[in-house]
Amino acid sequence: MPLIEPGLSVRNGFAEGPLADAALSRAARAAQLLDDLQEQAPTLTDAQLRDGVHRALLRYAQEQPPACRVDSLTALIRRGVRIDWPVPDRLPCA
Repeated sequence: MPLIEPGLSVRNGFAEGPLADAALSRAARAAQLLDDLQEQAPTLTDAQLRDGVHRALLRYAQEQPPACRVDSLTALIRRGVRIDWPVPDRLPCA
């Protein structure tokens, strides 16, 4: 089992350890936030929806998401396109 850094190792092509668990947790929370936003979209203003999408992507990536990505996902949600954000059980490694 190669150790990539403390808290992160690779076994059978999947990342393991506390850092991998944290990344999966962030992805699951971002997916839940996007699901909630899609349910609430008809009652939200454009600014509220965009802010929610921004916060979900920020939680996932832990860095500022590109404005074009936020705008694109916001527009899709506003048009009623369902955004699915699948979260795996384990993080695959290349």
